Amino acid sequence: MWTVGRLPPEMPQVDRQADLREAAEEELERACDLGWRELVKVTPWGDTYEGFTPAGRSAQFERNYLWVEEPGFDICVEVTVFQPEAYEQGVKLTRILTRSGR
Repeated sequence: MWTVGRLPPEMPQVDRQADLREAAEEELERACDLGWRELVKVTPWGDTYEGFTPAGRSAQFERNYLWVEEPGFDICVEVTVFQPEAYEQGVKLTRILTRSGR
């Protein structure tokens, strides 16, 4: 047990980039759960919220739904997971949801 005046137990080392990548992969799967028919109703749209990575670190999760070329057709789903102080070192993943379901 850790008490005041003593050093806390050593935390296991975490590969921060791998942790962010795993969080981004999970978030991208969730972001695409609805599919094209449901997402076409809210595109373009985006939001950012605070959450936790698989290793338990606090992170920002940014999700965007954008038209690839013109409204009503393919949707680009973008997910970025980053530490608030280091956006550029975050992990950004994208997936295209096609109108035809291909």
